[in-house]
Amino acid sequence: MQTRKKYIFLTFLASWLLLFFFGGDQLRRFAFFSRRKVEARRNWPHWTDRSLLKSFADPEELLSDGDPSLPSPRERQAARLSVYKNSRCRMETCFDFSRCEKHGFKVFTYPRERDQPLSESYSKILTSIERSRYYTPNPEEACLFILSIDTLDRDHLSGQYVRNVDEKIRSFPLWNGGRNHLIFNLYSGTWPNYTEDLGFDIGQAILAKASFYTESFRPGFDISIPLFSKDHPQRGGEKGWLYQDSIPPKKKYLLVFKGKRYLTGIGSGTRNALHHIHNGKDIISLTTCKHGKDWEKHKDTRCDKDNVDYEKFDYQELLHNSTFCIVPRGRRLGSFRFLEALQAACIPVLLSNGWELPFAEAIDWGKAAVVGNERLLLQIPSAVRCIHPERVLAFQQQTQFLWDAYFSSVDKIVHTTLEIIKDRLLPHRSRSRFLWNTLPGGLLALPDFSTHPGDFPFYYLQHGSSPSEKFTAFIRAVSPGGAPSQPLLRLIQAVSRSQYCAQIVVLWSCEKPPPPSEKWPQSTVPVTIIQGREKLSDRFFPYAAIQTDAVLSLDEHTSLSTSEVDFAFVVWRSFPERIVGFPTRSHFWDPEQRRWGYTSKWTNELSIVLTAAAFYHRYPAGEGAGGPGGSATSCPPPRSLPQVLSQPFHGIPAGGAAGAGGRPGRLRGHPDERPRGRRHQAAPHQGHPAKAAQGDGVPAAAPRPRPLQGPGLRPAQEISTFGETLRAAGDLGQGRPQVPRSWVHGALPEQAVAADWVLLVIGFYQYNKGGWRGRVWLVGCWGAGCARRGALGAPVVWCTMGTRPPWR
Repeated sequence: MQTRKKYIFLTFLASWLLLFFFGGDQLRRFAFFSRRKVEARRNWPHWTDRSLLKSFADPEELLSDGDPSLPSPRERQAARLSVYKNSRCRMETCFDFSRCEKHGFKVFTYPRERDQPLSESYSKILTSIERSRYYTPNPEEACLFILSIDTLDRDHLSGQYVRNVDEKIRSFPLWNGGRNHLIFNLYSGTWPNYTEDLGFDIGQAILAKASFYTESFRPGFDISIPLFSKDHPQRGGEKGWLYQDSIPPKKKYLLVFKGKRYLTGIGSGTRNALHHIHNGKDIISLTTCKHGKDWEKHKDTRCDKDNVDYEKFDYQELLHNSTFCIVPRGRRLGSFRFLEALQAACIPVLLSNGWELPFAEAIDWGKAAVVGNERLLLQIPSAVRCIHPERVLAFQQQTQFLWDAYFSSVDKIVHTTLEIIKDRLLPHRSRSRFLWNTLPGGLLALPDFSTHPGDFPFYYLQHGSSPSEKFTAFIRAVSPGGAPSQPLLRLIQAVSRSQYCAQIVVLWSCEKPPPPSEKWPQSTVPVTIIQGREKLSDRFFPYAAIQTDAVLSLDEHTSLSTSEVDFAFVVWRSFPERIVGFPTRSHFWDPEQRRWGYTSKWTNELSIVLTAAAFYHRYPAGEGAGGPGGSATSCPPPRSLPQVLSQPFHGIPAGGAAGAGGRPGRLRGHPDERPRGRRHQAAPHQGHPAKAAQGDGVPAAAPRPRPLQGPGLRPAQEISTFGETLRAAGDLGQGRPQVPRSWVHGALPEQAVAADWVLLVIGFYQYNKGGWRGRVWLVGCWGAGCARRGALGAPVVWCTMGTRPPWR
């Protein structure tokens, strides 16, 4: 019995010990963590020996960091996400595609209320939409709706903050929870956290917002737009400022920044550390503490020195003379500095973690900007020094292209936003990123014409294709007598004899019906008569009868020979994206009449080619009317194409206006003045085209450098019907021309491609009485530039590619 009790006692004791060691330990851990949850957040420890661990922050900053009243990063993230209650919205779930099926992509703006003030920027946005091709005043036809309530500035402390937006938009019968609505916003949140709180529920509306945070951004639904000021131009906009286009890019500074730094609050971390990379030589990083009313209360020991250094440099001078520009975050993720750097061809170095870049859905920012990390600021100088000069030049050229194509005006920003939304409606007909990121850009390469880049006149070279070898002559007839006039009959006969003419289309713009077929001359090509209206814009309509890429636009009284038509068409095939024509003009601003005008007087430059006798690609007409297969009864005439087409061109100055029966002169070439990337195979050192002199004794205008690399030589096969000669510049007009057979109908040799000055000359020669006689036209060049009037008895065709040549 005693033994039994002993075993029971030992068993109980062992069980109690096991429970104490294992169960008690778990209870102690649970109690410890329970106490930690209820404890308040502890402040930073007070170090007993500060010399052992030197602090790089002021005591005030340490106290503010430990203040439990400030939100933690997790709390700030939760606040951002709570703003978008429909954070899972996508086009498939929150957009009604059925509204866009019947009338296509149409945009309706709510009527503006008189008692509701609008900011200047929002007024520009609404004006841009109402001027666009997609605007409709009928809400029943609309696919997308724009509020008339100003939602750009949602900072509670701003004077332009509109209150009670929720109540107002809910009273709109078309609101429908925000479905198919587009809301624009530039500023959101307020001091001190600047969260993305708009102050109202956007519902299922698409948000086009500046300073978009990636965690709040709904991919494929929202759109990130750039932050622009109220002074941003409505239309047009200034050109880019790339004045030097050479390898290596020669600028005084490598990396610059000049701006305010925030002593406290969000956004102060990166800017307060920028002084560490300043070396005073090729890297200039200047900040000032003078920001806000109470900056002196929070200034640190560096403020006095920073304020003095800040005044030593001019911001515009730094911007124009630096290769890279630091674009750090401000209170919000975006800043005005971003667009300023793009315009100045100063490659942006972005230090704004979490920023959804503007139009990143379409634009490849890896080709125009350096995206850095705020935490790796000290590595930025070494990173930009490692970028190869050729890539630096490509970056600079891309900044100019993006600025001019999408950001130089409010119109372009708004239209880019609308085009991105339109591409989402029909993904199979949307523009590729190639079209968005190459010249001339997505706003000019519309998918209504084609979804294949090779069909556009801008991309023939990249795709190894070429325009069709035939053209359609389109003649507008306005004979008042009801019968073809003699000039019209002569013009039809001259054009029909061209070996490149496929057909002739006559637009009969008269009240009386066109005469019967026996009244028209016999022709080797088909002649089609179309009854039209008495409107000049009808000549640019994409008629189904036009099947060729090239269109020769003619007036009834234009006088051209067959050889002149052939020559102009051959030149156009080398530059299919331009207008090639005979009658030229120069436009000017008349300050007395306060309107634009143009003159036919000889000046140092040409800016207009009249379409009374000009070749152009059929794409602009298809773009304006909604596609190449339109007809006169299905679509209105294109509003975007006036009597004088605004395109890059090759002009042919006439002794008199071609439309008035004057004889056209020789063909002239005008450089493409758009700030784009390199075209054809231009040498990397070429600059902007110089302006050509219009007559003897008239000096050429001073060239304004541009980033464009001018047109190079096209393959010789494209001008197979004429003799070719590539000769040194000094040999022009001296002796018998040499035409090596290996250069005709073949690729250019290496020595010609590597030369500094190579000219492509087309001419007709006749050996008579011991000498060569004939006319010579200079139609292309390869090198730093060519702009002169030849000594061969006829004005040369000039095509500049850089600075002025060394000869006279």
